[in-house]
Amino acid sequence: MRQLRTDLAMESIPPGNEGIPGVQVNHWETMGVNMTEVLIKTEGAARDLGKSPGRYITLECPAVRQRDLDARLAMSNLLGEEIARMLPAEGDAPVMVVGLGNRFVTPDSLGPRAVDRTLVTRHMFQELPEYADRRMRSVCAIAPGVLGVTGVETLEIVESLCASLHPRALLCVDSLSARSASRIGSAVQLTDAGIQPGSGVGNHRRCLTRDTLGVPVVAVGMPTVIYAATLARDAMETLCDAQSADSALDAVERELLEAELGDMIVTPREIDALICDAAGIIATGINRALQPELTEEEIAALMD
Repeated sequence: MRQLRTDLAMESIPPGNEGIPGVQVNHWETMGVNMTEVLIKTEGAARDLGKSPGRYITLECPAVRQRDLDARLAMSNLLGEEIARMLPAEGDAPVMVVGLGNRFVTPDSLGPRAVDRTLVTRHMFQELPEYADRRMRSVCAIAPGVLGVTGVETLEIVESLCASLHPRALLCVDSLSARSASRIGSAVQLTDAGIQPGSGVGNHRRCLTRDTLGVPVVAVGMPTVIYAATLARDAMETLCDAQSADSALDAVERELLEAELGDMIVTPREIDALICDAAGIIATGINRALQPELTEEEIAALMD
């Protein structure tokens, strides 16, 4: 199966070919948000799709990119519900939120910016228990940076923190790449399969998974980039019969990927606003999942 350059599991499945052995795909719509669930059940299916076995849920709503307030609220609410379902049963140990990416590169700054708006409470229970709101759960967060800046692998940092803090789960946030430009800034994927930092821009680092860290890892991300070679292929498809010229398009795409264009990524010119909005949506979903006893108004006030 031809591998597509995308982090979204739903885009890894060729259109009209959802009957792949070991893969189950479900679609539904709620509150104006299109939901797609991909269950990768076997190692063979995982190899075919280039994704780890696990459950992948994608939430799509084009109105989010248009800054529609109702759409953003619906996306945050549904995201919070799905994150809560993926996290393990409640316990006294904290949930650790990890913001992956480079804060100083806008398309890659989604993780750190989402962490900035996450409600962290562990220090309150540790240092000021008499002032801590007992309705709140213990949460800690970190934005470890990237290897090129810190000289330390993300896995090494997170692994050390897990050994010290013993969290009940990790919640990782990262920027992703998409196959379709329409999903940039308008779709969110979450999965219980963990994450490979840097995969969105082809800079693969060591994976953050239950196997490598010993705790459940839930990953959340939004597409912020697309490969230039993918856009070039899409443009050529509009100029010819995609069905009859599919093999020719594959050959051209391979040639582009082997050239300098292969590593070039593209992001929208309004990426600053998209990242700001996406960080708010994802952080709100995380806060609602981790602090279910707080009202929407309380969460919004604490995030400001």
